[in-house]
Amino acid sequence: MSENKPLNSSDQEVDLSQIFSKMGLFVDRVFLRLFEGFLFLKRNVLVLIVLFVLGAGLGLFLDKSRTAYDHEIIVMPNFGSTDYLYGKVALLNSKIKENDSLFLQKLGFDTRLKLRNIEITPVIDVYKFVGNDEQRLELVKLMADEGGAAKSIENELTSKNYPFHQLSISTAKKVGQDDFVKPLQEYLNDSKYFSAIQKESLKNLEMSRKENDSILKQINTLLNNFSKNPKGPSSSLVYYNENTQVNDLIKNKELLIKQQGNNRLDKINFDSVIKEISLVTNIKNVKSINGKLKFLAPLLFVGLFIFGSLFVSFYQKLKVKYNK
Repeated sequence: MSENKPLNSSDQEVDLSQIFSKMGLFVDRVFLRLFEGFLFLKRNVLVLIVLFVLGAGLGLFLDKSRTAYDHEIIVMPNFGSTDYLYGKVALLNSKIKENDSLFLQKLGFDTRLKLRNIEITPVIDVYKFVGNDEQRLELVKLMADEGGAAKSIENELTSKNYPFHQLSISTAKKVGQDDFVKPLQEYLNDSKYFSAIQKESLKNLEMSRKENDSILKQINTLLNNFSKNPKGPSSSLVYYNENTQVNDLIKNKELLIKQQGNNRLDKINFDSVIKEISLVTNIKNVKSINGKLKFLAPLLFVGLFIFGSLFVSFYQKLKVKYNK
C-alpha cells in the first residue's frame, strides 16, 4: 500500500508565496482601477457637473409637466343597480382609453383634466353583506365550505352584492366639483328605468312610514288602556310578561320602531340611484417614477456618459490589440 507523503516546508512556502502573490496582484488591480476612475472624474468633472445640472433641470420640468392625481369615490348602488353601475364604469373607461373627447365633453367633463382611467372594485365587507339575513349567512358558509373562505368572499357572485363599491380615477390635473365630480354623478345616475324605480321606492317608503306610525299609535293606545284597566288579579310585571297578547304587542312595537329607523336611513340613501358615500380627490400620485425624475434624470445622464466612455475605451483597446 502506498503511503501519503507529508508536504515538506519548502512546498508549503511555495504555495503560500503563490497565494500572497495573487492577492497582491488583485489588490494592485483594484487600486489601479480606483486610480483610473479618479483620473477619469478629474478629466471630466466639468462635463459631469453640466450633465448633472441639465438632468436635474429636465427632471424638475418633467415632474411639473407629468403630474398625476388619484381620486377615490365610494358609492352605494341602490334598487339593484350594481350591474348597471359596473356597465357604466366600463363604458366610460373604454371612452377614456379611446381618447373620445367628444363623448367626454358631452357628459360635461373638462378634457383639460386628461382623464386616464377609471376602475371599480367592491369594498369587501362580509358583515354588511350578511347583516341580519340568515339566508346570506348560510350562502357564505356554503361557499366557504366548497371553495375556501377567501375565494367565496372575493368571487364575482358575492362581490357584486356588497353594499359599497370604490371608484378609482386617475387624471393628469387637479379636479374640481363642477368639472369632474358633478358630471360623473350625473353620468352614473342617468337612467330612466332606475330613476322610475327610485321614485316609486320613495313613495312606498313614505307609505310604509305613515302606516307604521299609525300602527304604533294604535299599539300605544292599547298598551295605555291595558295599563289603566288590566284584566286579571294582578297588574304586576309578572302578569304582564305572562300575558301573550301584551307580549306580542310589545314585540311588534319594537319591530316597528326598528323598521322606522331603517326607513329614515333608507330615505337618506335613496336620494340617488348611485349614492355617493365618500369622496377623496386630488391625491398626488408618487408611485413608480412620478415625482422622482428630478433625482433619476441626473443619475441617468451621468450613468450614460460613464457607460459611453467605458465603451469607447474598451473599443479602442480592442482596436489596438487586433491591429497588431
